[in-house]
Amino acid sequence: MSLSGKNTTLCYIERDGAYLMLHRVKKEHDENKNKWVGIGGKFEAKESPEDCVLREVYEETGLTLTGYRYRGIVTFVSNEWECAEYMHLFTADRFTGTVRECDEGELAWIPIPQVRALPMWEGDAVFLDLLQTDEPFFSLKLVYEGERLAEAVLNGRRIR
Repeated sequence: MSLSGKNTTLCYIERDGAYLMLHRVKKEHDENKNKWVGIGGKFEAKESPEDCVLREVYEETGLTLTGYRYRGIVTFVSNEWECAEYMHLFTADRFTGTVRECDEGELAWIPIPQVRALPMWEGDAVFLDLLQTDEPFFSLKLVYEGERLAEAVLNGRRIR
């Protein structure tokens, strides 16, 4: 069985009550342009979700994750995209290395209570809340019409 769509990872790295966030401002043609997101990216051939998140975090930040947790899968559907995106969501609280400059945007440690005030996709608030409540592994489907969140379905149950 193959999933029709693209697979990505996203990781929220925590240190001292803050998440390392990426402000996507450097690439001209970026679906996340001017938004704040966690750290991650697209799968390469034959990668597992764990392989991808470890590689992407290192490439974008210079950090090597030593303590991380696979938290859920978020399915993004949009009336503007041909295929769905399957985002494998992680959190991390242990790492080695020093944060370096990122070619995709500006990295900043943002106190967790302030993260939701940043410009981001509307549905990001849904999974950020799930991460903060320590929800067990979950499946979240977010349906967009343009940039507006039209529907959210958690573990098969509509929540919005």
